[in-house]
Amino acid sequence: MGLCTAAANCSGTLLPALSLPGHPCLACICGTPAVLAVAGGETARYALRTAVRMTYSFARTMGVAMIIRSKLIPVADAIAAASSSRLEPRRARLPRPISRMRPALGARRCGSICTCRHAAGAPLLVWLHGGAWENGNKSAMPLAPFVERGFAVASLDFSPASKAPLPGQVHEIKAAIRFLRAEASRYGYDASRIGILGASSGAHLADVVGTSNGNAELEGTLGEHRDQSSDVHAIVSYFAATNLTTILAQSTPFGLNIREPALQRLLGAPPKEAEALAKLASPVFQVDRGDPPLLLLHGDQDPQMPINQSHELEGAYERQGLKVDFIVVHGAAHGGDAFYSAQNVERVAAFLGATLHP
Repeated sequence: MGLCTAAANCSGTLLPALSLPGHPCLACICGTPAVLAVAGGETARYALRTAVRMTYSFARTMGVAMIIRSKLIPVADAIAAASSSRLEPRRARLPRPISRMRPALGARRCGSICTCRHAAGAPLLVWLHGGAWENGNKSAMPLAPFVERGFAVASLDFSPASKAPLPGQVHEIKAAIRFLRAEASRYGYDASRIGILGASSGAHLADVVGTSNGNAELEGTLGEHRDQSSDVHAIVSYFAATNLTTILAQSTPFGLNIREPALQRLLGAPPKEAEALAKLASPVFQVDRGDPPLLLLHGDQDPQMPINQSHELEGAYERQGLKVDFIVVHGAAHGGDAFYSAQNVERVAAFLGATLHP
């Protein structure tokens, strides 16, 4: 995972480079760094078609054609978003990155971190993408409106669950937060109080990280900045799993088709066969009186992630007397523009502003 030198030097729209351990960056082989900086229109469409053909050809040669599904499709989505004037402003104008960092995690590196342009001293938000704990990347970052409202955003990549099953992903994310704290003076954001946000599986990881401040088992030993804290001070959770011991019983048949294999990868076994790990990875079992304020958003028509999962975490917070707010997005399914409507953006921004700068 990560970014090659050519991609890191690109000054265009925030898009991921494609790379595999032990292989050169596919974007460089295919000549696509130019695609990362195109202005849009027909040029973007032609470049995308060329990149698809060349990347697929190379991927087949190297025996890694599945990268088309997990890496190239998000690139296509992001290029389409950057090139279409008919899409909403938050998709058409992604924040320009000011830096792409690759913190060392012991013998390996975690996926890269991209911070977006911000005012000096801006409070830091950490974004965790979704993708069933296996797919997705940092380019799926819908927080442009928050950058416009004065926040700094670091969008993280992390290893897929098939390579870093729990608690591996949590260890990487906490190491990345320690890295971000250590680099705060260099990049100019305020990391004294950090908010963590995520969607779907990324929201689950955000909830785990946020409810495990000071938990040695979930802290891990990765990284070069063990003297730094990985604590976060606000959580925003978009349609998350929060109790891995109940989620399958709550799921629709459609949801089961997605959740069962995803949980198998995440835990290394079905939840019933890995009950201790399932509880460790369930925020509802980690909540204590020291946890940060929480804002939950969930669609009441979600066929994939039961809304009861958010209700369970809400209840765990209420039993501890902690601050928790729940926005039910009426008519919304699993994701979609309704979660990032102007009204919801204002409500989330107000929560973060009040929590990170009380």
